Amino acid sequence: MHTPPLALVTGAARRIGAAISERLHAQGFDLVLHYRHSEAAATALSARLNRRRAGSCRLLRCDLADLDQLQEMITALSGETRLQLLVNNASRFYPTPVEQASQRDWDQLINSNLRAPFFLSTALAAPLRHNRGNIINLVDIHAERGLGGYPLYSIAKAGLKMMTYALAKELAPQVRVNAIAPGPILWPEAEAALSDAARQEVLTKTLLQRTGSAEDIAQAVLYLVRADFVTGQVLTVDGGRSLYS
Repeated sequence: MHTPPLALVTGAARRIGAAISERLHAQGFDLVLHYRHSEAAATALSARLNRRRAGSCRLLRCDLADLDQLQEMITALSGETRLQLLVNNASRFYPTPVEQASQRDWDQLINSNLRAPFFLSTALAAPLRHNRGNIINLVDIHAERGLGGYPLYSIAKAGLKMMTYALAKELAPQVRVNAIAPGPILWPEAEAALSDAARQEVLTKTLLQRTGSAEDIAQAVLYLVRADFVTGQVLTVDGGRSLYS
């Protein structure tokens, strides 16, 4: 009897994480879906996927910025010998003007966007090596030049980009490590929400003159899962936003 491969997707309950999870599940992966606050959305997604294939999906709740909770999550995953894919998708995103950035902001943004992906990747390296698996990190086009008003977020994503390169070397040849750098895919929410004028400015500076979709990122994940001779690469999915001058 065929045993499905297992994927862990962080930040899986909504938006890009949910689209990635749906696509991986449709391709035969069993899933561990991580979430922080979006319990209702995570529960609904898990129930939907388990109706399609019984016992194929389970949930893990964790605040990735909290080292104790992260360690508990790693312990809960210690017996998952089938793990073949880790998608470090979870992210905190909010403005931190330099005059106002606090130690708490540093801890929240660096820990969730960089520290947690590193320790998840290294703690789960053994099953990933055994299964000749993959790590895929969700970075950002702003990891390259920084987003105005978001210095801590930009620093964290730049670190995650370098982590992709470093772990591709450290975990080779058994584990491939790549990243995806989204551009304007889904508009940010809450305190990072943009005005209509700001959204239009982003579109004006995007060569394809439109936003992408979460499915575009899910398809990029599938490409990297299947691309057996690709490691240490960052795949930009931004409609040409990063080429605008």
